[in-house]
Amino acid sequence: MSQDPKWELIVSLDDRYLKGGVMLSEWTASLVRDADAAFCAGASLAAILAAQAAMECHLRYEYSSFHKSSRLGFYDLIEQSPIDGELRAELHRIRRVRNRWVHVNDPHDDDDLLARPTYHEEQLEVFAAFAIEQMRRVVYLEQCV
Repeated sequence: MSQDPKWELIVSLDDRYLKGGVMLSEWTASLVRDADAAFCAGASLAAILAAQAAMECHLRYEYSSFHKSSRLGFYDLIEQSPIDGELRAELHRIRRVRNRWVHVNDPHDDDDLLARPTYHEEQLEVFAAFAIEQMRRVVYLEQCV
């Protein structure tokens, strides 16, 4: 997907999920901008990482009164935030994929990555679009009219 269709996807997601106004911390807003820019530039892994960081920041910002500690990781933020089960499952999916790429267990086990780089790039691109959508679902959870 080239840059223009990616921006069009972002605009369509905003149209789909944003029905009012939202309050975001400047940290969240900055991370959302970086996730969008990375996604549109084709930096899929960077987009996934920035989207996850934006969601983590926003859950911490929006639902801090529900959290048992201010030092929670993404897993606990997902579990302790008042979000529906379907979104919770999608955020855990993002967390697991992010962990697989960030916490590489065996960097020597790279045969498949070397043999099929295009496949892995395409998979990351598809997942980046998914992460960008879930990020919008999270940051647009609590809207005002």
